[in-house]
Amino acid sequence: MDKLVSTAAAAVADIPDGASLAVGGFGLCGIPVELIRALHARGTTGLDVVSNNCGVDDFGLGVLLADHRIARMTSSYVGENKEFARQFLAGELEVELVPQGTLAERLRAGGAGIPAFYTATGVGTPVAEGGVPLRHSPDGRVETSTPAKEVRHFDVGGDPRPFVLERAITCDYALVHAARGDRHGNLVFHRSARNFNPLCAMAGRITVAEVEELLEPGELDPDEVHLPGVFVQRVVHVGVGVDKRIERRTVRAATG
Repeated sequence: MDKLVSTAAAAVADIPDGASLAVGGFGLCGIPVELIRALHARGTTGLDVVSNNCGVDDFGLGVLLADHRIARMTSSYVGENKEFARQFLAGELEVELVPQGTLAERLRAGGAGIPAFYTATGVGTPVAEGGVPLRHSPDGRVETSTPAKEVRHFDVGGDPRPFVLERAITCDYALVHAARGDRHGNLVFHRSARNFNPLCAMAGRITVAEVEELLEPGELDPDEVHLPGVFVQRVVHVGVGVDKRIERRTVRAATG
């Protein structure tokens, strides 16, 4: 039951080249920065990463991307990272763009054992009809693109409406960040840092959680727990001094 691992390096030591990886966070909020750094230091490459976005040029998943450690990204947002755009357009990176709510539900479905689901999101667009670029050739041409997806009509309040079939996502590993966690893997996230972390944790076959505050079993009120330990296989205590950044700091001009 004790899932504590001594270091971030030890927690990611068995992640092989080419592994699929679900990574929590939204922008730079709630990202498992110490686990990402440990994976980068280990030299793991050819990764198939599922995450809302890919960090920024010099932080978060951006450090793996900069060293060409990521072969494929499944994301809903690709801004704030010029290297990401460059690699995609140069044919160095395959990218699957997914509507944000659909990405969240695909991860949740994977963790819940639901193989696929129907959603109205994307009906009548290239999301359903296919043709969204997945990979470019070095000269900028579209080399591969998304296929068309199954669309079915369901009666909604007496009105037949179209829905597109989306498949669940499961990954070999998941990396997440939590504010608090106990040795059994029960996790509590801090406000908006909760974001994609529980969903990614559910979708990983082996989930590694870095926690700022480590608690003993029984210290967490069960009603406080955001993610039960059944979804977590490894816990790493990184402390409260973990590096955190703000993507864009905006202040008002001084008045008076």
